[in-house]
Amino acid sequence: MQAIVELVGSETLAWVLVAAVALLVLVLIALIIRVAARRKEETPVRKGLDLELARAREGLFGRLQGMLTAGAGDKEVVAQLEEILVTSDFGIETTEYLIKRVREKAGSQNRHLHEVLKEAILEIFDEVDRPFELSAAPTVVMVVGVNGVGKTTSIGKVAARFQREGKTVLLGSGDTFRAAAIEQLTIWAERSGADIVKGQPEGDPAAVCFDAVKAGQSRGSDLVLCDTAGRLHTKSNLMEELKKVKRVMGKAMEGAPHEIWLVVDATTGQNAMSQARLFNDAVGITGIIMTKLDGTARGGTLVGLCRELRVPIRYIGVGETVDDLRPFDAQSYVEAILGSDTD
Repeated sequence: MQAIVELVGSETLAWVLVAAVALLVLVLIALIIRVAARRKEETPVRKGLDLELARAREGLFGRLQGMLTAGAGDKEVVAQLEEILVTSDFGIETTEYLIKRVREKAGSQNRHLHEVLKEAILEIFDEVDRPFELSAAPTVVMVVGVNGVGKTTSIGKVAARFQREGKTVLLGSGDTFRAAAIEQLTIWAERSGADIVKGQPEGDPAAVCFDAVKAGQSRGSDLVLCDTAGRLHTKSNLMEELKKVKRVMGKAMEGAPHEIWLVVDATTGQNAMSQARLFNDAVGITGIIMTKLDGTARGGTLVGLCRELRVPIRYIGVGETVDDLRPFDAQSYVEAILGSDTD
């Protein structure tokens, strides 16, 4: 050792040792980050939803507590369940359907209410389950919804998700009636790396969406997401405008739009259902994005929408970040609001 010190000098040796220690620290940090990332990937979705949907879980699961292990054939228990479902925004039609299925599933075995209720709700989602696929080049999605539900933000988050997966996304700022929407979508395009076709404030939204579809074709985009106006859903002129946008997009590309997604706010309860009916009658909804699901103590609207419109839930919003707009997983959602069999 003394010979090495004399050969390279004590000061040089000290720097070598410092560099070696620094390198070792960096390797350890890299390993810690890698392990943490792997654990995050392996964490079931439900773990996150349990936290994000805590209000809905406490509201619905809390009111059902004490009933879930009761026999599903108990008439008094089923009557209480019916009241709870109605007041949790499942809607009359969906509640009646669920009560009917609970009674049918109970049969002569008098199975636990928790078990049969979960099965009945999952059946609603399973009946309309249809994965979203990029089936055309480009696949064109028209996104509709009233102002304030998080429509433009949801479009930006979906774009960011697909860009991160290596797909090329183009945004169309078809909400020309709200100047801030154009600016907001432009910011999302910059953040995500997506292309964007913008119109002028108060311009023709159909023309913007037409140009967006054409640009998506010429640029070889995988996905085109078109924002639309979101004025009050009770105004017939908005619905007529949306019908026009849909027709014009079809002229730009045969079969477009391939999907029409409705964005609704979970905290509006049954008002979301009335919005859904009007938009569906006007343009035909093929999928739903429900935002602010972490902000409601009811949580039944999602089930009611899926049952009544017979369309899949595409994404749910459970927070502010990009990753908080999540692809919908029925099993995780049901367990998050009703609890698992072991809870």
